[in-house]
Amino acid sequence: MTILRRLLAQKDSNVWTIDPNSTVYDAIERMSEKDIGSLIVVEGEKVVGMLTERLYAREVILKGRSSAETQVKEIMETKVPFVEPHNNADESMAIMINEFVRYLPVMEDGKLVGLVSMGDLVKAKVADQEFIIDEMTQYIHGTKR
Repeated sequence: MTILRRLLAQKDSNVWTIDPNSTVYDAIERMSEKDIGSLIVVEGEKVVGMLTERLYAREVILKGRSSAETQVKEIMETKVPFVEPHNNADESMAIMINEFVRYLPVMEDGKLVGLVSMGDLVKAKVADQEFIIDEMTQYIHGTKR
């Protein structure tokens, strides 16, 4: 079972953040530049929210608001579930499913240390299953040392 600490070590370590007082335009521009779908909203080192492309579509575009005039803090999600590096992929997927989110910040000692997506967790789960299948196949064929 993949532990998040190991998963984070294998992926890009950048976690892109934005200040809650920034404009939504700046946030969307950053997401576009970095080719990502979400930003963690931080004040100093404290996570205070999350902004996703989905929120942008629902809270700005569909409501006819201006990206250049709307601040991130006006539309960000403030209830942000998180996991810790010792959590595993299954626990993290369960949280995502229960909370209806696609991204989870990874926090350690109150500090943001990473971000995992549902895609990251699905890849880890598939890799775990492939390992188990390979081990069982070797055992059945007597090639396991």
